[in-house]
Amino acid sequence: MMLLKRFLPRVEFDSYEDFKANYRVHVPENFNFGFDVVDAWAAHDREKPALLWCDDHGGERRFTFDEISRLSNRAAHFFRAQGIGRGDAVMLILRRRWEYWVCATALIKLGAVLIPASLQLTVKDIVYRIGAADIKMLVCVDDAFVVSQVEQAMTQTDKVRARALVAGRRAGWLDFTAELERYPDVLARPTGAEATRWDDMMMIYFTSGTTGFPKMAMQNHAHPLGHIVTAHYWQQVQEGKLHLSVSDSGWAKFGWGKIYGQWICGAVIFAYDMDKFIPARLLEKIEKYRLTTFCAPPTMFRFMLQEDLTKYDLSSIENCGNAGEPLNPEVFRRWHELTGHKLREGFGQSESSVLIANFRWFEPKPGSMGKPSPLYDIDLVNAEGRSCREGEEGEIVVRGIRDYMPTGLFTGYYRDPELTARVMGEGYYNTGDVAWRDSDGYYWFVGRSDDVIKCSGYRIGPFEVESALLEHPAVVECAVTAVPDPVRGQVVKATVVLAAGRTGSDTLVKELQDHVKRVTAPYKYPRIVEFVDELPKTVGGKIKRAQIRREDENSK
Repeated sequence: MMLLKRFLPRVEFDSYEDFKANYRVHVPENFNFGFDVVDAWAAHDREKPALLWCDDHGGERRFTFDEISRLSNRAAHFFRAQGIGRGDAVMLILRRRWEYWVCATALIKLGAVLIPASLQLTVKDIVYRIGAADIKMLVCVDDAFVVSQVEQAMTQTDKVRARALVAGRRAGWLDFTAELERYPDVLARPTGAEATRWDDMMMIYFTSGTTGFPKMAMQNHAHPLGHIVTAHYWQQVQEGKLHLSVSDSGWAKFGWGKIYGQWICGAVIFAYDMDKFIPARLLEKIEKYRLTTFCAPPTMFRFMLQEDLTKYDLSSIENCGNAGEPLNPEVFRRWHELTGHKLREGFGQSESSVLIANFRWFEPKPGSMGKPSPLYDIDLVNAEGRSCREGEEGEIVVRGIRDYMPTGLFTGYYRDPELTARVMGEGYYNTGDVAWRDSDGYYWFVGRSDDVIKCSGYRIGPFEVESALLEHPAVVECAVTAVPDPVRGQVVKATVVLAAGRTGSDTLVKELQDHVKRVTAPYKYPRIVEFVDELPKTVGGKIKRAQIRREDENSK
């Protein structure tokens, strides 16, 4: 609470309406997350816990804020020795290794530009990112695939000054662990030209669309303060208590749930460095470490519900959240029945902090994203640019950015003024996501604007068809996409993963189609049903619907 009071003139609110109308965040001119959060907690209490890290191989380490502060100071000196300073870009491919928190804090202190990256990047991806963002250094985990891709990429570019390896040693790489020992654990805060301002670029997220190269969303040094709403008011993290958001460090959801808002609130980040998502193992970790707050993608909740939850003591959990994909009502209902917790969905993007969420003052409705964050003036606009009425579908936008850029919202796409103007040029930021609003002010996700299916004049959101299918006991998860049709324009296709013991058949296809016709409007039923063993997903758990569409097109 100590730091919250530094940045919030008022912390507690009587109602959602009070919160929406009166929430304010104070952004100091020279705000720097490394100095003003990590070092501030360390100065306040040297023994204050910050991070609990574990893996699937018996590894476990606990860190105080003082330890993170000192390790990040050593890392900052190390980066400086490699020629990294204010404005220089450094890419981190570190999975969920504890060193990520040390490196990120160090780079922020220096005013360098942090670029988180996924383990799945190939040579082409790495070369593109190095050139697009002028990346000067790489820090990578000792993973055979990652190392091979980076080393091949290095033969195609000469921009990178240095590369360091975490948790291993290899020829041609700096040993990050050994290097830290060479440097002092104190660091003077930069001044003058080397000091950071709140509006300096702190980080770039590479975020992929359905076409073209990945976009580079710029976040400034005020961005962490935007995540106070994410952590304190949506995830409801508690000072000194363990919080887990399931995410790889290469994704924006890591920033949402595993570093910024959580540490500002004084919560202890639980970092489970899993080799692979195995539902039983995740449940065992929750039980063993007695987590207080927990957030994961809906996909993970779906698979955990396939386990016998009565075998696990989840009584320590006080709040559960989900993000990354919309939450199907059936998953909401089953989780509530088995655990007593109502999942609180949140919605946002790599370009923002949480935009819409189920906050503490109101009951979540199954399947709804909730209500707008007080940081953002959220609206829905139709194809003519007019604000939508209740029940009318429209694209989610953030209004008012011409006069004031909300704390937490990105500042544009790096080196792409045309794309920036396209999504921000009308005086609002257009998210590209489609939703509708009910009479109580709750927002309901329909789909990405390019995911919405247009069939015989009807607009069909994939999420509502997926939710209908998930109510059927044979379905574990599914993805609904459009398939081109010469008569109807597009038809609905469902790619389905079946529950254990179920087998795909023409009879089951008919049964699922009839089920959708009963649960929702008959015209929305999937005319094509394909059974698969698993769906393609990102490391963050999002279903790759665009990949399914491409594979369907290429198979013709």
